[in-house]
Amino acid sequence: MTGLSSSATSLTLLLVVSDVARSRDWYVDVLGAEVHREYGGTSCVLKLLDGWILLVTGGGPTDDKPTVTFEPPSDPDRMSSQMIFGVSDCRRVYEDLRAKGADLLSEPVEYDWEIRAFFRDPDGHLFEISQPKS
Repeated sequence: MTGLSSSATSLTLLLVVSDVARSRDWYVDVLGAEVHREYGGTSCVLKLLDGWILLVTGGGPTDDKPTVTFEPPSDPDRMSSQMIFGVSDCRRVYEDLRAKGADLLSEPVEYDWEIRAFFRDPDGHLFEISQPKS
């Protein structure tokens, strides 16, 4: 087999944030991430579960991405992506997040296939906790 999946060694989610220190603290305090490395106040690498999150401040185009500008979400109610955490007890995790000050959108909602709830980070990035039902 060839291609990216046979050559890649890790996957990192990059999130553009308005304040790296504030976001770093939120990801550590609310989600339990661990700080792996920081770069001069403009970026921070976090380890979360089996993956990586890279928090960066916004910025204009660079030589390797000449038409791309990085910026935090401009409207937290309009999303093009989200991170989903599979959990074994959605209501318990919801209460833990609430106690830690997470911006929860509603109490957990139960569907035939899952129980889920949504929350946001300080810049409005959307997250979901999802408990599958058997």
